Amino acid sequence: MGMEVAFAGRSNSGKSSAINTLTNRTRLAFVSKTPGRTQLINFFRLGEEGDQRYLVDLPGYGYAAVPEKIRLHWRGVLSTYLQTRSSLRGLVLIMDIRRPLTDLDRQMLEWFKYTGNPVHVLLTKSDKLNRQQAMATLRAVEKELAVIYPGATAQLFSTPKHQGMEEAERVIAKWFEPDPESPAQA
Repeated sequence: MGMEVAFAGRSNSGKSSAINTLTNRTRLAFVSKTPGRTQLINFFRLGEEGDQRYLVDLPGYGYAAVPEKIRLHWRGVLSTYLQTRSSLRGLVLIMDIRRPLTDLDRQMLEWFKYTGNPVHVLLTKSDKLNRQQAMATLRAVEKELAVIYPGATAQLFSTPKHQGMEEAERVIAKWFEPDPESPAQA
């Protein structure tokens, strides 16, 4: 069975840009200034043919200008995927540093908490704040995560500046390591 790491976040928070930056590809995941362009669950295979590791780009949630019926459908798809996908090894939750931990972000964490899998928050667009503001936001997010999702980690991330790439890559690579406790690995 394959291993997946999902990327979730509000519409226009930088999910697709983060995936492109982390994979060193410019057009792997479609990037748009228009919120709500990612409307399907997109799987991106890492490595060569036969490699069973995937980055998964989930539809954005929040302010996408779509009918309520579609918004409710996305909500059902996201909650089902996050709560029931056995190959899911972790969640990278993307948050625009200028609007972190919205009610919708908290809902995603609540859905995912059931799995016991790790969460890593990328505070994207960190280049939009000065260093002091960015660090203060990071500390506030880490403090709230310690209460609502103990063990979750967070970091600053900027696609244009390539800030935080190495840290995010280390976290994700660790999630893809084989689990020695798994019967499939024995």
